[in-house]
Amino acid sequence: MSTAEGAGQREEGEYGRAAKRLKTEDTETETETEETEEREEREEREEREEGEEELEEGEDSDSGSLPGNGEAATDNRARWSASQFGAGRRDNGEDSHRISPSPVVHVRGLCEAVVEADLIDALDKFGSICYVMMMPFKRQALVEFSAVESADRCVSCGAKEPVYIAGQQAYFNYSTSKRITRPTNADNPNSGNKVLLLSIQNPLYPITTDVLYTVCNPIGSVLRIVIFKRNGIQAMVEFDSVQCAQKAKAALNGADIYAGCCTLKIEYARPTRLNVIKNDNESWDYTKPYLVRRDRGKGRQRQAILGEHPSSYSDNGYGPPCPLLPLPSNSRYKLTSVDVPDMVSYPLPQSSSSYSGHAPSSVAMVSGLHPSKMNCIRIFNLFCLYGNIEKVKFMKSVPGTALVEMGDEYAVDRAITHLNSIKVFGKRLNVCVSKQHAVIPSQVFELEDGSSSYKDFAMTRNNRFSSAGQASKNIIQPPSAVLHYYNVPPCISQDHLLRLCTEHDVPGFVKFKMFDAKPSSKTISGLLEFDSKTEAVEVLTVLNHYQIRIPNGSNPYTLKLCFSTSSHL
Repeated sequence: MSTAEGAGQREEGEYGRAAKRLKTEDTETETETEETEEREEREEREEREEGEEELEEGEDSDSGSLPGNGEAATDNRARWSASQFGAGRRDNGEDSHRISPSPVVHVRGLCEAVVEADLIDALDKFGSICYVMMMPFKRQALVEFSAVESADRCVSCGAKEPVYIAGQQAYFNYSTSKRITRPTNADNPNSGNKVLLLSIQNPLYPITTDVLYTVCNPIGSVLRIVIFKRNGIQAMVEFDSVQCAQKAKAALNGADIYAGCCTLKIEYARPTRLNVIKNDNESWDYTKPYLVRRDRGKGRQRQAILGEHPSSYSDNGYGPPCPLLPLPSNSRYKLTSVDVPDMVSYPLPQSSSSYSGHAPSSVAMVSGLHPSKMNCIRIFNLFCLYGNIEKVKFMKSVPGTALVEMGDEYAVDRAITHLNSIKVFGKRLNVCVSKQHAVIPSQVFELEDGSSSYKDFAMTRNNRFSSAGQASKNIIQPPSAVLHYYNVPPCISQDHLLRLCTEHDVPGFVKFKMFDAKPSSKTISGLLEFDSKTEAVEVLTVLNHYQIRIPNGSNPYTLKLCFSTSSHL
Protein backbone atom coordinates (compact mmCIF):
# COMPACT_ATOMS: atom_id res chain seq x y z
CA MET A 1 0.00 0.00 0.00
CA SER A 2 1.21 3.44 -0.81
CA THR A 3 2.40 5.54 2.12
CA ALA A 4 1.82 8.79 0.28
CA GLU A 5 0.63 11.67 2.39
CA GLY A 6 -3.11 11.80 2.79
CA ALA A 7 -5.45 13.22 5.34
CA GLY A 8 -7.44 10.08 5.59
CA GLN A 9 -5.28 7.24 4.24
CA ARG A 10 -6.06 4.19 6.25
CA GLU A 11 -4.02 1.49 7.88
CA GLU A 12 -3.33 -1.61 5.75
CA GLY A 13 -6.20 -4.03 6.12
CA GLU A 14 -8.35 -1.25 7.50
CA TYR A 15 -10.58 1.39 6.06
CA GLY A 16 -10.43 3.52 2.92
CA ARG A 17 -12.39 6.21 1.17
CA ALA A 18 -12.40 7.55 -2.34
CA ALA A 19 -10.70 10.84 -3.13
CA LYS A 20 -13.11 13.76 -3.02
CA ARG A 21 -12.72 17.39 -4.00
CA LEU A 22 -15.16 20.18 -3.41
CA LYS A 23 -15.17 23.29 -5.59
CA THR A 24 -16.72 26.59 -4.64
CA GLU A 25 -17.05 29.62 -6.88
CA ASP A 26 -13.83 31.19 -5.65
CA THR A 27 -11.85 28.36 -4.10
CA GLU A 28 -11.16 24.66 -4.40
CA THR A 29 -10.99 22.81 -1.12
CA GLU A 30 -9.39 19.42 -0.75
CA THR A 31 -11.15 17.03 1.58
CA GLU A 32 -9.62 13.87 2.92
CA THR A 33 -8.01 11.38 0.49
CA GLU A 34 -8.25 7.70 1.27
CA GLU A 35 -8.01 4.35 -0.51
CA THR A 36 -11.03 2.27 -1.55
CA GLU A 37 -9.77 -1.28 -1.23
CA GLU A 38 -10.78 -3.12 1.94
CA ARG A 39 -13.96 -4.93 2.88
CA GLU A 40 -14.32 -3.57 6.41
CA GLU A 41 -14.59 0.03 5.22
CA ARG A 42 -17.55 -0.99 3.10
CA GLU A 43 -19.16 -2.61 6.13
CA GLU A 44 -18.90 0.59 8.15
CA ARG A 45 -20.21 2.66 5.26
CA GLU A 46 -23.11 0.25 5.09
CA GLU A 47 -23.85 0.88 8.75
CA ARG A 48 -23.79 4.63 8.24
CA GLU A 49 -25.84 4.74 5.05
CA GLU A 50 -28.70 2.37 5.54
CA GLY A 51 -31.69 3.00 7.70
CA GLU A 52 -32.86 0.28 10.01
CA GLU A 53 -33.55 -2.78 7.89
CA GLU A 54 -37.13 -3.86 8.40
CA LEU A 55 -37.79 -7.59 8.25
CA GLU A 56 -40.67 -8.42 5.95
CA GLU A 57 -43.62 -10.43 7.18
CA GLY A 58 -42.68 -14.07 7.58
CA GLU A 59 -38.95 -13.40 8.08
CA ASP A 60 -37.34 -14.34 11.37
CA SER A 61 -35.76 -11.69 13.54
CA ASP A 62 -31.98 -12.15 13.62
CA SER A 63 -30.05 -9.50 15.50
CA GLY A 64 -26.79 -10.94 14.27
CA SER A 65 -27.69 -10.05 10.70
CA LEU A 66 -28.25 -6.40 11.41
CA PRO A 67 -25.33 -4.01 10.88
CA GLY A 68 -23.88 -2.21 13.82
CA ASN A 69 -24.75 -4.76 16.50
CA GLY A 70 -22.45 -5.10 19.47
CA GLU A 71 -21.05 -8.51 18.49
CA ALA A 72 -19.95 -7.30 15.07
CA ALA A 73 -18.37 -4.21 16.54
CA THR A 74 -16.49 -6.32 19.08
CA ASP A 75 -15.26 -8.70 16.39
CA ASN A 76 -13.98 -5.85 14.25
CA ARG A 77 -12.20 -4.24 17.19
CA ALA A 78 -10.67 -7.57 18.21
CA ARG A 79 -9.29 -8.15 14.72
CA TRP A 80 -7.83 -4.66 14.63
CA SER A 81 -6.28 -4.95 18.11
CA ALA A 82 -4.71 -8.30 17.25
CA SER A 83 -3.18 -7.03 14.04
CA GLN A 84 -1.84 -4.08 16.01
CA PHE A 85 0.61 -6.41 17.72
CA GLY A 86 1.38 -8.48 14.64
CA ALA A 87 -0.39 -11.59 15.94
CA GLY A 88 -3.68 -11.32 14.09
CA ARG A 89 -4.83 -13.18 11.02
CA ARG A 90 -6.64 -11.70 8.04
CA ASP A 91 -9.83 -13.34 6.89
CA ASN A 92 -7.94 -14.82 3.95
CA GLY A 93 -5.52 -16.55 6.31
CA GLU A 94 -2.48 -14.40 5.60
CA ASP A 95 -0.47 -12.98 8.49
CA SER A 96 -1.13 -9.34 9.29
CA HIS A 97 2.21 -7.59 9.33
CA ARG A 98 3.42 -4.72 11.42
CA ILE A 99 2.96 -1.17 10.24
CA SER A 100 6.21 0.78 10.36
CA PRO A 101 6.40 3.53 13.02
CA SER A 102 4.91 6.85 11.96
CA PRO A 103 4.31 10.17 13.71
CA VAL A 104 0.63 9.75 12.74
CA VAL A 105 -1.43 7.53 15.05
CA HIS A 106 -4.76 5.99 14.11
CA VAL A 107 -7.20 6.07 17.05
CA ARG A 108 -10.26 3.83 17.22
CA GLY A 109 -13.01 3.04 19.68
CA LEU A 110 -13.90 6.66 20.45
CA CYS A 111 -17.22 7.50 22.04
CA GLU A 112 -19.79 9.44 20.05
CA ALA A 113 -19.42 12.54 22.22
CA VAL A 114 -15.68 13.00 21.72
CA VAL A 115 -14.29 16.21 20.18
CA GLU A 116 -10.78 17.19 19.13
CA ALA A 117 -9.98 18.81 22.46
CA ASP A 118 -10.68 15.52 24.25
CA LEU A 119 -7.97 13.80 22.21
CA ILE A 120 -5.50 16.60 22.82
CA ASP A 121 -6.25 16.55 26.54
CA ALA A 122 -5.69 12.77 26.76
CA LEU A 123 -2.72 12.36 24.40
CA ASP A 124 -0.54 15.46 24.77
CA LYS A 125 1.20 13.71 27.71
CA PHE A 126 2.97 11.58 25.10
CA GLY A 127 4.34 14.60 23.24
CA SER A 128 3.49 17.68 21.21
CA ILE A 129 0.51 17.21 18.85
CA CYS A 130 0.65 18.94 15.46
CA TYR A 131 -2.73 18.09 13.96
CA VAL A 132 -5.91 16.10 14.58
CA MET A 133 -8.37 14.87 11.97
CA MET A 134 -11.70 13.59 13.27
CA MET A 135 -13.80 10.88 11.61
CA PRO A 136 -16.93 11.16 13.77
CA PHE A 137 -19.18 8.64 12.03
CA LYS A 138 -16.44 6.00 12.23
CA ARG A 139 -15.66 6.97 15.84
CA GLN A 140 -12.04 7.26 14.78
CA ALA A 141 -9.38 9.94 14.43
CA LEU A 142 -5.88 10.54 13.12
CA VAL A 143 -3.47 12.28 15.49
CA GLU A 144 -0.15 13.61 14.19
CA PHE A 145 2.63 14.08 16.75
CA SER A 146 5.58 16.37 16.14
CA ALA A 147 7.99 13.45 16.58
CA VAL A 148 7.76 9.73 15.87
CA GLU A 149 9.02 9.06 19.42
CA SER A 150 5.86 10.64 20.82
CA ALA A 151 3.69 8.46 18.59
CA ASP A 152 5.70 5.42 19.69
CA ARG A 153 5.04 6.25 23.35
CA CYS A 154 1.32 6.57 22.60
CA VAL A 155 1.04 3.24 20.73
CA SER A 156 3.23 1.41 23.26
CA CYS A 157 1.30 2.73 26.24
CA GLY A 158 -2.01 1.81 24.63
CA ALA A 159 -0.76 -1.73 24.12
CA LYS A 160 0.28 -2.16 27.77
CA GLU A 161 -2.51 -0.42 29.65
CA PRO A 162 -5.90 1.15 28.89
CA VAL A 163 -5.84 4.75 27.65
CA TYR A 164 -9.14 6.56 28.14
CA ILE A 165 -10.42 9.40 25.96
CA ALA A 166 -13.55 11.18 27.22
CA GLY A 167 -14.12 8.32 29.65
CA GLN A 168 -13.91 5.48 27.11
CA GLN A 169 -10.98 3.19 26.33
CA ALA A 170 -9.41 3.89 22.93
CA TYR A 171 -7.18 1.75 20.72
CA PHE A 172 -4.06 2.88 18.87
CA ASN A 173 -1.90 1.88 15.95
CA TYR A 174 0.51 3.60 13.59
CA SER A 175 -1.00 5.08 10.45
CA THR A 176 0.37 4.19 7.04
CA SER A 177 0.55 7.94 6.42
CA LYS A 178 3.62 9.79 7.63
CA ARG A 179 1.74 13.07 7.75
CA ILE A 180 -1.83 14.38 7.68
CA THR A 181 -2.39 16.60 4.66
CA ARG A 182 -3.62 20.11 5.44
CA PRO A 183 -5.37 22.33 2.93
CA THR A 184 -3.05 25.21 3.85
CA ASN A 185 0.68 25.81 4.35
CA ALA A 186 1.63 22.19 3.77
CA ASP A 187 5.33 22.78 4.52
CA ASN A 188 4.67 24.06 8.04
CA PRO A 189 3.03 21.40 10.24
CA ASN A 190 2.29 23.94 12.98
CA SER A 191 0.55 26.44 10.71
CA GLY A 192 -3.08 27.36 11.02
CA ASN A 193 -5.59 29.63 9.36
CA LYS A 194 -8.28 31.90 10.70
CA VAL A 195 -10.74 30.44 8.16
CA LEU A 196 -12.20 27.02 9.02
CA LEU A 197 -13.91 24.59 6.65
CA LEU A 198 -16.92 22.98 8.34
CA SER A 199 -18.48 19.86 6.85
CA ILE A 200 -21.93 19.22 8.33
CA GLN A 201 -22.64 15.51 8.28
CA ASN A 202 -26.14 14.05 8.57
CA PRO A 203 -27.86 17.49 8.40
CA LEU A 204 -31.36 16.59 9.59
CA TYR A 205 -32.15 20.25 10.27
CA PRO A 206 -31.50 23.41 8.22
CA ILE A 207 -28.04 24.93 8.57
CA THR A 208 -27.99 28.73 8.20
CA THR A 209 -25.59 31.54 8.97
CA ASP A 210 -27.59 32.24 12.14
CA VAL A 211 -27.09 28.66 13.33
CA LEU A 212 -23.33 28.63 12.66
CA TYR A 213 -22.81 32.10 14.13
CA THR A 214 -24.58 31.08 17.34
CA VAL A 215 -22.45 27.94 17.59
CA CYS A 216 -19.06 29.51 16.73
CA ASN A 217 -19.14 33.08 18.01
CA PRO A 218 -19.08 32.27 21.78
CA ILE A 219 -15.70 30.58 21.23
CA GLY A 220 -14.12 33.28 19.07
CA SER A 221 -15.28 36.39 17.25
CA VAL A 222 -16.73 35.46 13.83
CA LEU A 223 -16.22 37.89 10.95
CA ARG A 224 -17.76 36.12 7.96
CA ILE A 225 -19.62 32.92 7.07
CA VAL A 226 -20.27 31.33 3.67
CA ILE A 227 -22.40 28.17 3.27
CA PHE A 228 -22.36 26.10 0.08
CA LYS A 229 -24.17 22.90 -0.92
CA ARG A 230 -22.23 21.46 -3.83
CA ASN A 231 -21.53 18.08 -2.17
CA GLY A 232 -23.64 17.89 0.94
CA ILE A 233 -23.53 20.93 3.22
CA GLN A 234 -20.26 22.71 3.98
CA ALA A 235 -19.39 26.14 5.27
CA MET A 236 -16.39 28.39 5.73
CA VAL A 237 -16.20 30.46 8.89
CA GLU A 238 -13.69 33.31 9.18
CA PHE A 239 -12.59 34.29 12.70
CA ASP A 240 -10.78 37.46 13.67
CA SER A 241 -7.56 35.57 14.52
CA VAL A 242 -5.81 32.24 14.04
CA GLN A 243 -5.99 31.68 17.80
CA CYS A 244 -9.79 31.94 17.79
CA ALA A 245 -9.99 29.52 14.88
CA GLN A 246 -7.73 27.06 16.71
CA LYS A 247 -9.92 27.20 19.81
CA ALA A 248 -13.08 26.71 17.75
CA LYS A 249 -11.58 23.76 15.88
CA ALA A 250 -10.56 22.08 19.12
CA ALA A 251 -13.90 22.67 20.83
CA LEU A 252 -16.26 21.87 17.96
CA ASN A 253 -14.51 19.32 15.73
CA GLY A 254 -16.63 16.16 16.04
CA ALA A 255 -19.50 17.83 17.93
CA ASP A 256 -23.20 17.63 17.08
CA ILE A 257 -25.05 20.90 16.55
CA TYR A 258 -28.28 19.06 17.40
CA ALA A 259 -28.51 15.77 19.29
CA GLY A 260 -27.47 12.87 17.09
CA CYS A 261 -27.21 14.86 13.85
CA CYS A 262 -25.62 17.86 12.12
CA THR A 263 -22.17 16.61 13.12
CA LEU A 264 -19.27 19.01 12.54
CA LYS A 265 -16.07 17.89 10.86
CA ILE A 266 -13.62 20.79 10.82
CA GLU A 267 -10.41 21.45 8.86
CA TYR A 268 -8.44 24.58 8.11
CA ALA A 269 -9.61 26.10 4.81
CA ARG A 270 -7.47 27.20 1.87
CA PRO A 271 -8.52 30.86 1.61
CA THR A 272 -7.29 33.25 4.27
CA ARG A 273 -10.23 35.62 3.83
CA LEU A 274 -13.84 35.20 2.70
CA ASN A 275 -15.51 37.46 0.16
CA VAL A 276 -19.19 38.04 0.97
CA ILE A 277 -21.42 40.01 -1.40
CA LYS A 278 -24.74 39.74 0.46
CA ASN A 279 -26.09 38.98 3.91
CA ASP A 280 -28.64 36.16 3.98
CA ASN A 281 -29.16 32.57 5.14
CA GLU A 282 -26.11 31.30 3.22
CA SER A 283 -23.56 34.10 3.59
CA TRP A 284 -22.98 36.94 6.03
CA ASP A 285 -20.35 39.57 6.66
CA TYR A 286 -20.63 40.61 10.32
CA THR A 287 -18.33 43.57 9.73
CA LYS A 288 -20.91 44.95 7.25
CA PRO A 289 -24.31 44.36 8.85
CA TYR A 290 -26.21 46.31 6.20
CA LEU A 291 -24.72 44.57 3.17
CA VAL A 292 -27.42 43.90 0.58
CA ARG A 293 -27.54 42.34 -2.87
CA ARG A 294 -26.01 44.53 -5.55
CA ASP A 295 -28.20 45.77 -8.36
CA ARG A 296 -27.40 44.17 -11.69
CA GLY A 297 -27.97 46.84 -14.30
CA LYS A 298 -30.67 49.46 -14.67
CA GLY A 299 -32.50 48.15 -17.73
CA ARG A 300 -36.08 47.01 -17.79
CA GLN A 301 -36.57 43.93 -15.66
CA ARG A 302 -37.88 40.77 -17.31
CA GLN A 303 -41.41 39.88 -16.37
CA ALA A 304 -41.52 37.10 -13.79
CA ILE A 305 -44.22 34.49 -14.35
CA LEU A 306 -44.84 33.78 -10.65
CA GLY A 307 -43.87 37.15 -9.20
CA GLU A 308 -40.84 38.15 -7.18
CA HIS A 309 -40.62 35.10 -4.93
CA PRO A 310 -42.65 32.11 -3.69
CA SER A 311 -45.50 33.30 -1.51
CA SER A 312 -44.31 31.19 1.42
CA TYR A 313 -41.12 33.27 1.79
CA SER A 314 -40.66 36.85 2.87
CA ASP A 315 -38.57 39.39 0.96
CA ASN A 316 -35.40 38.84 2.96
CA GLY A 317 -36.07 35.35 4.33
CA TYR A 318 -35.67 36.39 7.95
CA GLY A 319 -37.90 36.70 10.94
CA PRO A 320 -37.28 37.42 14.60
CA PRO A 321 -34.25 35.83 16.27
CA CYS A 322 -34.78 32.19 17.22
CA PRO A 323 -34.78 31.13 20.87
CA LEU A 324 -31.63 29.68 22.38
CA LEU A 325 -31.11 26.48 24.34
CA PRO A 326 -28.78 26.40 27.36
CA LEU A 327 -26.02 23.85 27.09
CA PRO A 328 -26.69 20.58 28.95
CA SER A 329 -24.47 20.01 31.99
CA ASN A 330 -22.82 16.94 30.45
CA SER A 331 -22.24 18.49 27.04
CA ARG A 332 -19.14 17.78 25.02
CA TYR A 333 -18.63 21.55 24.70
CA LYS A 334 -17.58 21.79 28.35
CA LEU A 335 -13.83 21.36 28.02
CA THR A 336 -10.98 22.10 30.37
CA SER A 337 -8.08 21.81 27.93
CA VAL A 338 -9.00 24.89 25.91
CA ASP A 339 -10.30 28.32 26.75
CA VAL A 340 -13.98 27.78 26.00
CA PRO A 341 -16.94 29.36 27.79
CA ASP A 342 -18.81 27.17 30.28
CA MET A 343 -21.98 27.60 28.28
CA VAL A 344 -22.55 27.60 24.55
CA SER A 345 -26.04 28.38 23.31
CA TYR A 346 -27.34 27.15 20.02
CA PRO A 347 -30.63 27.74 18.21
CA LEU A 348 -33.62 25.48 18.10
CA PRO A 349 -33.96 23.92 14.63
CA GLN A 350 -36.07 26.06 12.35
CA SER A 351 -37.46 25.38 8.93
CA SER A 352 -36.82 27.73 6.06
CA SER A 353 -40.46 28.75 6.11
CA SER A 354 -40.25 29.79 9.75
CA TYR A 355 -37.62 32.41 8.91
CA SER A 356 -40.21 34.18 6.81
CA GLY A 357 -42.54 34.85 9.71
CA HIS A 358 -45.23 32.59 8.16
CA ALA A 359 -46.48 29.50 9.93
CA PRO A 360 -44.29 26.54 8.90
CA SER A 361 -45.81 23.97 6.58
CA SER A 362 -45.19 20.24 6.28
CA VAL A 363 -46.43 20.24 2.67
CA ALA A 364 -44.09 20.55 -0.29
CA MET A 365 -45.20 21.55 -3.77
CA VAL A 366 -43.38 19.71 -6.56
CA SER A 367 -43.64 20.86 -10.16
CA GLY A 368 -41.88 19.78 -13.35
CA LEU A 369 -43.02 16.15 -12.99
CA HIS A 370 -42.98 13.97 -16.10
CA PRO A 371 -46.66 13.46 -17.05
CA SER A 372 -46.44 9.75 -17.93
CA LYS A 373 -43.51 8.50 -15.82
CA MET A 374 -44.19 10.05 -12.42
CA ASN A 375 -46.93 8.93 -10.08
CA CYS A 376 -47.63 8.97 -6.34
CA ILE A 377 -45.57 5.86 -5.58
CA ARG A 378 -42.52 7.13 -7.47
CA ILE A 379 -42.71 10.48 -5.69
CA PHE A 380 -42.78 8.55 -2.41
CA ASN A 381 -39.76 6.45 -3.46
CA LEU A 382 -37.68 9.61 -3.95
CA PHE A 383 -38.93 11.89 -1.18
CA CYS A 384 -38.98 9.22 1.56
CA LEU A 385 -35.17 9.53 1.79
CA TYR A 386 -35.62 12.90 3.52
CA GLY A 387 -38.58 12.31 5.82
CA ASN A 388 -41.81 10.40 6.34
CA ILE A 389 -44.44 10.78 3.63
CA GLU A 390 -48.06 11.11 4.73
CA LYS A 391 -49.94 11.82 1.50
CA VAL A 392 -49.26 12.62 -2.16
CA LYS A 393 -51.76 14.31 -4.46
CA PHE A 394 -51.41 15.47 -8.06
CA MET A 395 -53.12 18.77 -8.85
CA LYS A 396 -55.66 18.48 -11.64
CA SER A 397 -55.63 22.22 -12.32
CA VAL A 398 -51.82 22.37 -12.67
CA PRO A 399 -50.49 19.48 -14.80
CA GLY A 400 -47.13 18.06 -13.74
CA THR A 401 -47.52 19.38 -10.19
CA ALA A 402 -48.11 17.50 -6.94
CA LEU A 403 -48.46 18.24 -3.24
CA VAL A 404 -46.43 16.07 -0.87
CA GLU A 405 -47.42 16.08 2.80
CA MET A 406 -44.40 15.06 4.90
CA GLY A 407 -43.91 14.25 8.57
CA ASP A 408 -42.89 17.80 9.57
CA GLU A 409 -41.54 21.05 8.16
CA TYR A 410 -37.93 19.89 8.66
CA ALA A 411 -38.51 17.03 6.24
CA VAL A 412 -39.80 19.54 3.70
CA ASP A 413 -36.64 21.62 4.16
CA ARG A 414 -34.45 18.58 3.62
CA ALA A 415 -36.35 17.68 0.46
CA ILE A 416 -36.00 21.23 -0.88
CA THR A 417 -32.28 21.31 -0.07
CA HIS A 418 -31.48 18.05 -1.86
CA LEU A 419 -34.14 17.60 -4.57
CA ASN A 420 -34.88 21.09 -5.87
CA SER A 421 -33.58 21.54 -9.44
CA ILE A 422 -32.56 17.89 -9.97
CA LYS A 423 -33.50 16.23 -13.27
CA VAL A 424 -35.88 13.26 -13.31
CA PHE A 425 -36.84 11.69 -16.64
CA GLY A 426 -35.49 14.69 -18.53
CA LYS A 427 -37.50 17.27 -16.58
CA ARG A 428 -36.12 19.53 -13.85
CA LEU A 429 -38.01 19.42 -10.56
CA ASN A 430 -38.99 22.55 -8.68
CA VAL A 431 -39.57 21.86 -4.98
CA CYS A 432 -40.82 24.57 -2.62
CA VAL A 433 -42.91 25.04 0.52
CA SER A 434 -46.65 24.98 -0.13
CA LYS A 435 -49.12 27.42 1.37
CA GLN A 436 -51.29 24.41 2.19
CA HIS A 437 -50.84 22.86 5.63
CA ALA A 438 -52.37 19.50 4.75
CA VAL A 439 -53.21 17.48 1.64
CA ILE A 440 -56.95 16.99 1.17
CA PRO A 441 -58.03 14.05 -1.06
CA SER A 442 -60.29 16.07 -3.35
CA GLN A 443 -60.66 15.95 -7.16
CA VAL A 444 -59.09 12.51 -7.46
CA PHE A 445 -58.50 11.49 -11.07
CA GLU A 446 -56.55 8.96 -13.11
CA LEU A 447 -52.96 9.71 -14.15
CA GLU A 448 -51.60 8.85 -17.60
CA ASP A 449 -50.17 5.55 -16.35
CA GLY A 450 -53.58 4.51 -15.00
CA SER A 451 -52.78 5.03 -11.32
CA SER A 452 -54.67 7.28 -8.91
CA SER A 453 -53.72 10.93 -8.49
CA TYR A 454 -53.93 10.54 -4.69
CA LYS A 455 -52.38 8.06 -2.27
CA ASP A 456 -52.12 7.89 1.52
CA PHE A 457 -48.76 6.57 2.80
CA ALA A 458 -49.29 7.20 6.52
CA MET A 459 -49.39 3.50 7.42
CA THR A 460 -46.72 2.15 5.06
CA ARG A 461 -43.78 0.30 6.57
CA ASN A 462 -41.49 1.88 3.98
CA ASN A 463 -41.36 5.22 5.76
CA ARG A 464 -37.86 5.46 7.22
CA PHE A 465 -38.28 8.05 9.98
CA SER A 466 -41.07 6.43 11.99
CA SER A 467 -39.05 6.09 15.21
CA ALA A 468 -36.11 7.94 16.75
CA GLY A 469 -33.87 4.87 16.48
CA GLN A 470 -34.79 4.32 12.87
CA ALA A 471 -34.35 7.99 11.91
CA SER A 472 -30.92 8.20 13.55
CA LYS A 473 -29.59 5.56 11.14
CA ASN A 474 -30.65 7.51 8.06
CA ILE A 475 -27.73 9.48 6.67
CA ILE A 476 -29.18 12.48 4.85
CA GLN A 477 -27.32 12.48 1.55
CA PRO A 478 -27.73 14.51 -1.66
CA PRO A 479 -28.33 12.62 -4.91
CA SER A 480 -25.21 10.91 -6.23
CA ALA A 481 -24.22 8.50 -9.00
CA VAL A 482 -23.78 5.66 -6.48
CA LEU A 483 -26.76 3.91 -4.90
CA HIS A 484 -26.65 1.82 -1.75
CA TYR A 485 -28.97 -1.21 -1.94
CA TYR A 486 -30.02 -3.42 0.97
CA ASN A 487 -32.64 -5.89 2.22
CA VAL A 488 -32.00 -8.10 -0.82
CA PRO A 489 -32.21 -11.93 -0.61
CA PRO A 490 -28.80 -13.65 -0.82
CA CYS A 491 -29.78 -15.52 -3.98
CA ILE A 492 -29.95 -12.27 -5.98
CA SER A 493 -26.86 -11.70 -8.14
CA GLN A 494 -25.46 -8.87 -10.22
CA ASP A 495 -27.18 -10.28 -13.31
CA HIS A 496 -30.52 -10.36 -11.51
CA LEU A 497 -30.24 -6.68 -10.66
CA LEU A 498 -29.21 -5.78 -14.21
CA ARG A 499 -32.23 -7.66 -15.58
CA LEU A 500 -34.42 -5.79 -13.13
CA CYS A 501 -33.18 -2.49 -14.57
CA THR A 502 -33.81 -3.68 -18.13
CA GLU A 503 -37.33 -4.94 -17.35
CA HIS A 504 -38.29 -1.54 -15.91
CA ASP A 505 -36.68 0.46 -18.71
CA VAL A 506 -34.19 2.28 -16.52
CA PRO A 507 -30.40 2.64 -17.03
CA GLY A 508 -28.19 -0.21 -15.91
CA PHE A 509 -25.33 0.23 -13.47
CA VAL A 510 -21.70 0.23 -14.67
CA LYS A 511 -20.05 -0.97 -11.44
CA PHE A 512 -21.27 -3.35 -8.78
CA LYS A 513 -20.09 -4.09 -5.24
CA MET A 514 -21.59 -6.59 -2.83
CA PHE A 515 -20.73 -6.30 0.86
CA ASP A 516 -19.58 -9.40 2.70
CA ALA A 517 -22.33 -10.79 4.89
CA LYS A 518 -22.41 -13.16 7.80
CA PRO A 519 -23.41 -16.76 6.94
CA SER A 520 -26.48 -16.35 9.14
CA SER A 521 -27.58 -13.12 7.44
CA LYS A 522 -30.95 -13.31 5.70
CA THR A 523 -30.24 -10.33 3.43
CA ILE A 524 -27.35 -8.82 1.50
CA SER A 525 -26.41 -5.26 0.54
CA GLY A 526 -23.93 -3.37 -1.60
CA LEU A 527 -23.32 -0.46 -3.97
CA LEU A 528 -24.34 0.27 -7.57
CA GLU A 529 -22.55 2.94 -9.61
CA PHE A 530 -24.21 4.58 -12.62
CA ASP A 531 -22.85 6.75 -15.40
CA SER A 532 -24.46 9.87 -13.95
CA LYS A 533 -26.37 11.21 -10.97
CA THR A 534 -29.46 11.60 -13.17
CA GLU A 535 -29.47 7.90 -14.03
CA ALA A 536 -29.13 6.94 -10.38
CA VAL A 537 -32.04 9.21 -9.44
CA GLU A 538 -34.27 7.61 -12.09
CA VAL A 539 -33.38 4.07 -10.99
CA LEU A 540 -34.09 4.91 -7.35
CA THR A 541 -37.39 6.55 -8.29
CA VAL A 542 -38.57 3.44 -10.15
CA LEU A 543 -37.04 0.51 -8.22
CA ASN A 544 -36.97 1.70 -4.60
CA HIS A 545 -39.26 -0.63 -2.58
CA TYR A 546 -39.61 -3.11 -5.49
CA GLN A 547 -40.95 -6.44 -4.25
CA ILE A 548 -38.48 -9.26 -4.97
CA ARG A 549 -40.11 -12.70 -4.93
CA ILE A 550 -38.03 -15.84 -4.67
CA PRO A 551 -39.05 -19.45 -5.40
CA ASN A 552 -40.67 -21.17 -2.43
CA GLY A 553 -40.57 -17.91 -0.47
CA SER A 554 -43.58 -17.11 1.67
CA ASN A 555 -43.24 -13.33 1.45
CA PRO A 556 -41.39 -10.96 -0.90
CA TYR A 557 -38.31 -8.96 0.03
CA THR A 558 -38.56 -5.18 -0.31
CA LEU A 559 -35.57 -3.80 -2.22
CA LYS A 560 -34.44 -0.61 -0.50
CA LEU A 561 -32.28 2.03 -2.14
CA CYS A 562 -30.66 5.26 -0.97
CA PHE A 563 -27.92 7.57 -2.18
CA SER A 564 -24.43 6.55 -1.10
CA THR A 565 -21.80 8.66 0.59
CA SER A 566 -19.33 7.31 -2.01
CA SER A 567 -18.71 9.39 -5.11
CA HIS A 568 -17.57 6.35 -7.09
CA LEU A 569 -16.52 2.71 -6.63
